[in-house]
Amino acid sequence: MSMMPFDDRPGSIWFDGEMIDWKDARLHVLSHALHYASAVFEGERVYEGRIFKLTEHTRRLHDSARMLDFAIPFTVEQIDEACRQVVAAQGIKDGYVRPIAWRGSEMMGVSAQKSKIHLAIAAWEWPAYFSAEARMQGIRMQVSDWRRPDPRTAPSKSKAAGLYMICTLSKHKAEREGFNDALMLDWRGQIAEATGANIFLAIDGKLHTPTPDCFLDGITRRTVIALAKARQIEVIERAIMPEDLARAAEVFLCGTAVEVTPVREIGDYRFTPGQLTKTLMDDYDAEVRRPVPLTKTAA
Repeated sequence: MSMMPFDDRPGSIWFDGEMIDWKDARLHVLSHALHYASAVFEGERVYEGRIFKLTEHTRRLHDSARMLDFAIPFTVEQIDEACRQVVAAQGIKDGYVRPIAWRGSEMMGVSAQKSKIHLAIAAWEWPAYFSAEARMQGIRMQVSDWRRPDPRTAPSKSKAAGLYMICTLSKHKAEREGFNDALMLDWRGQIAEATGANIFLAIDGKLHTPTPDCFLDGITRRTVIALAKARQIEVIERAIMPEDLARAAEVFLCGTAVEVTPVREIGDYRFTPGQLTKTLMDDYDAEVRRPVPLTKTAA
C-alpha cells in the first residue's frame, strides 16, 4: 500500500506564527535539532473537530522545552489557538495534531544558547493506531533489548525527540519479528512502558501501573486512572517487575495514539482481554467525544 509522504501533502502548517503552505514548511540541514536532538513535541488527538485536553498538552510542551533549557516564544494561549486554527484549516474531524519546537541553525555545536527557537504545528487525518482486529483481539508484544535510562542521565520527564531513538529501534525490531510493539524495561529491570504508550495490569480486580519516575506520566494515563477511580476500581502505582506479568489477568496500553488497546501477549506471557479492559476502552472512547460544556456568561 502506498503512503503519502509527510513532506508533500496538501494544506497548511502553522510555522513561527503564520500559516504557510505545507510544502514550504522546511528547515535547514544544519539546524541544531537535527544534529543534537534539541527538540520537544506533543501528540494530540482530534475528535469531532475538538482537540482532546489541548491545554494540558501545550503546558507540557512548555515544560519539556524548559527541561531542554530553552523557552518557546509563544504563550500557552497562543499555541492553543494556533492548534485550533490548523485543525480548522485542514478541515479535520478526527485526526492528529503535532506541535514541535526546536533550536535552529544559528549555532552548530553542543553549545547553542543563541540559536533561534522555532515552533511548528501540523495536523492530519489519523485512523486507529492499531487495526480494529488487533485492538479487539489484543496486540502481541516482545520485550525490548533497550531500557529506559536512569533519569540522572536524560531529561526523562520531557517529551524530547532524543528520548524516542530507542523506541524506534525497539518498534522496528518488534515489527520485523511479527509483533505489534515492544515492552520497555527501565535501567533497574522494572517494567516501564511500551514504545509510545503507558501500560496497566489487571491483577485480582485492581489496576497496577508502573510509577512514572523515568518516563512520561502520560496525559492519557492520567485520564484512564481518573476513569478507573470513577468506577471504584483501585489503581496502584508501584514498581512492577516482569515476573508480575504472570499474575495479570488482563493487560492494556494507553496513550494519545493507541488510546486504550488490549494486550494478549508479552514474551512468554499470555492474557485474555476482559471486561475491565473493555469497560475502560468504552469509558475512554466516551470521554474523548464528550461535548464541552458551554461557558456561562454574565447577564
